[in-house]
Amino acid sequence: MDRFTAPLVEAGVTVETVVVRPNPGFPFPWTSDTFFGEMPDCVLSVPRGLEPFSLGATRYDLIILGYTPWFLSPSIPTNSLLQDPAFQSVLKDTPVITVTGCRNMWISAHIRLRKSLEDRGARLVGNIALVDRHLNLVSLLTIMHWLFGGKKDRWRNILPVPGVSQTDIDRMSDYGRLVLPALAGDWSGLQPALVGAGAVDVKPHLLFIERNGARIFGIWANVIVRKGNRKPWLRAFKWYIMFALFLLGPLVYLITQLIIRPLFYRKVNSVRKHYLYLN
Repeated sequence: MDRFTAPLVEAGVTVETVVVRPNPGFPFPWTSDTFFGEMPDCVLSVPRGLEPFSLGATRYDLIILGYTPWFLSPSIPTNSLLQDPAFQSVLKDTPVITVTGCRNMWISAHIRLRKSLEDRGARLVGNIALVDRHLNLVSLLTIMHWLFGGKKDRWRNILPVPGVSQTDIDRMSDYGRLVLPALAGDWSGLQPALVGAGAVDVKPHLLFIERNGARIFGIWANVIVRKGNRKPWLRAFKWYIMFALFLLGPLVYLITQLIIRPLFYRKVNSVRKHYLYLN
């Protein structure tokens, strides 16, 4: 986010940075039980308390919202912020650019976030999705190493460094420069410019996994919250996730590449453009 806003600051734009923290905070590194234990509240948009934060104005020319997806949904801190009255008051009639940092699946969270913004009268004018560009299973292993081990390094010098690469982080300043002309009030060309610069991409096989996964996560979440003892159900959900990612994921990739893309090229391309260009 600092890289993204640096060109704006250099051009003389007043940039206010607000860091939102949950209260109480979440543990890091996570344990397996605490991480998966947050799934139902995250998927069902149950808010948590936030540490007090202040906004320096009652109206902004632009809001840049940085967030992370958890369980194919906006994270609990993000959901909590969107339900905060002070934040809601500045969203109305305000252009918003969303910046996602994630492993590789962001579309389901983006769909829900966009609806939340629109329900509050905001106007989404740009979206940037920073992802781990390694293969799906490789990034899954590295993110587990980071999430549960607490170290953003190469596991035994075998796996790559987890998360968004430093190269992609450095490129954020290039995307920030694209925002400058739009600040005059014409936002129509911003997202095409961001897409052209490589700020966001949609991979068809991940899109297929997400669209089905988000629906299934919702079913799991609703079942679990109705149970008096959540632990066995959360463990069952965890093992379902491992099965889906390690076994079904590669199968879906093959089906998408060999059957769906060749036979339904126009449809797949239309769906990609829908999410790329904020249609």
